[in-house]
Amino acid sequence: MKVGVLTFHRCINYGSYWQARCLVEGLRGMGHDAELLDHDSPQVRRAEWRCAFQPQLPLRTRRDDLPRYAAKGRRFLDAFDRLPQSPRFALDRPEDAGAYDAVLVGSDEVWNFRHPWYGFKPIFFGERLQSRRLASYAASFGNHDAAHGIDRDWAAKLERFDALSVRDENSRRLVRDGLDREPALVLDPCLQFPPPVPQPTGERSPYLALYGHGFPDWFAAAVRGWAGQSGRRIVSIGYRTEWADEQRIEAGPEEFSSLIAGADAVATNFFHGCVFALHHRRPFVCAPSDYRLNKVRDLTRSLAAGRHMVTAETSAQDYADLLGTPLDPAIDARIAAMRTRSSAYLASVLG
Repeated sequence: MKVGVLTFHRCINYGSYWQARCLVEGLRGMGHDAELLDHDSPQVRRAEWRCAFQPQLPLRTRRDDLPRYAAKGRRFLDAFDRLPQSPRFALDRPEDAGAYDAVLVGSDEVWNFRHPWYGFKPIFFGERLQSRRLASYAASFGNHDAAHGIDRDWAAKLERFDALSVRDENSRRLVRDGLDREPALVLDPCLQFPPPVPQPTGERSPYLALYGHGFPDWFAAAVRGWAGQSGRRIVSIGYRTEWADEQRIEAGPEEFSSLIAGADAVATNFFHGCVFALHHRRPFVCAPSDYRLNKVRDLTRSLAAGRHMVTAETSAQDYADLLGTPLDPAIDARIAAMRTRSSAYLASVLG
């Protein structure tokens, strides 16, 4: 089948890049002629690049870090250009995307009404797309909580989908309550179609990979304490973290995966920090944040990894256990079971 994948494929964000790449490459591995729908908007581009250079507002980026964020952005642009993509079309003209046998909307927060620049974009709700079949794969409402529901008009747009799947329980509740349909719960593409084994980073001493920003003080103190006691240096990936030992701000998508794979442990507050720790079987801890709580909570719970979500009350001994011992084999078993379920869903949609 000719399959279009509609997602946030040009975000300067490791998770967005990898979920887009993994899904389209996975579909191609299944024998489909799959490509990313290359939507474009000048307003979105400007917003994305403002965020790329100033990711921690209201904290301003240090002037001497700006060239490093620019280098990171260039590496993303090079990576984007290597992905299978449709001819470019305007975000507000979905009808110009071309005709497909099927369009898969997702993964990522494609239905997040609270997203600062992609929220309420009709294209992600299937508007005016030319496709014989319309389905979602691992779509998410992000930090739009199920308690707030879905407006009737937006629910009506989702009703037109031939099949619906989501990647977190919060999104599942929103679809169930708003549409009276039960969506499939499936794996994020990075776990369903795992990225290739990365090249070694050449790191010579043990380290903890730190991914994210805006960490609470209690988390910083606990992670720093464990690293000091265990003789690990802290390497911050993609963003400056003042309490890290090294800053790898300019890391591209491939280096991000390599640095996670080569780490002794991972500390994060991002969804795909958890996903890549799970993929590379690295011990990890995750701090909750208001924006990402729904995603990381539901991911860790669904994969029997809920204890890796820590709080201010988590003890130093718990950090030592979580970061210093291999992942529970039950996690791999749960991923395998969900991978089977997700494959069945895709087969039913594209068979």
